[in-house]
Amino acid sequence: MLFSMSPVEVLTDDYRAVTEACGLLDRSERGKLALSGADAKSFLQGQVSNDVDAIAAGSGCYATFLTPKGKMLGDLRILDTGEELLLDTERVALQELFNMIRRFSVGYDVHLHKRTVECGLLSLIGPESDAILPCPAPTDTEHAHVAGRIGGADVRVIRTDVGLDVLCANDEAEALASALEGAGAVPVTFDAAECVRIERGRPRYGIELDDTVIPQEAGLTDRAVSFTKGCYVGQETVARLHYRGKPNRHLRGLRCTAPVSAGASVTFGEREVGHVGSATVSPRLGPIALALIRREVAVGDVVSVGPDTIEAQVLELPFVRS
Repeated sequence: MLFSMSPVEVLTDDYRAVTEACGLLDRSERGKLALSGADAKSFLQGQVSNDVDAIAAGSGCYATFLTPKGKMLGDLRILDTGEELLLDTERVALQELFNMIRRFSVGYDVHLHKRTVECGLLSLIGPESDAILPCPAPTDTEHAHVAGRIGGADVRVIRTDVGLDVLCANDEAEALASALEGAGAVPVTFDAAECVRIERGRPRYGIELDDTVIPQEAGLTDRAVSFTKGCYVGQETVARLHYRGKPNRHLRGLRCTAPVSAGASVTFGEREVGHVGSATVSPRLGPIALALIRREVAVGDVVSVGPDTIEAQVLELPFVRS
């Protein structure tokens, strides 16, 4: 938790790095797979919510994979290298992604490759990320990526919403991190990176997102869903909700009068209307949190959080834009 001891003081230096300069965080624990074979793209097109056919070599997309009833089993980033599709996901969703591919790729020319242990992943976070990078960077479009070399190591540099990710062989990750530090990147804590994510209103699978959530409830429609691509698992529910219905919940920001804890109940009047997902004390904004809140609670309403009935105002996301 971020609130155990002097959270603002603990975060301040690292927060300054990721918002004003370039922070470095090892995210090698993320689940990583690759798909190759002539049918890799057409297979994945029928399994995930975004348009995989629309991406080309050097680009990518963000997508969800769903139950037949439209509930999220996980989310993932998909990158087309021209030779294979690189997939990465939260570690908590890796097994479901692996199971989906193994179960439904029968009959397709698709080959699954495990990369979680084999590949390291380093994140450069902050406005100076491009200046720090000692090799050419991809275009400014999120998920754009390019192969390169840093300090003798082969890497793939990927554009993110807050900087750059650098994918490498796992046994070269430590030396690569040292090279990036030498170029000016500042090692930062996971908590500082999470603070930036929360400020930007981006939900995380395993926290805000789970197998009870439909993508529209979490505000993922624009980022993760195509309504022109054709059929995929869970499409009927997602399309029906988009064209004919309203989500029962919305992902909202909470601006709190005191720090709150993940999992704390959110009440409006005498009714429980949600639970806190991620929470932090932002050096810029103070105590804030993300929560899926029932739709009858409007933006601007004041809710109570947790057993201490901490007051919080309900806000649209993001708290902070680029």
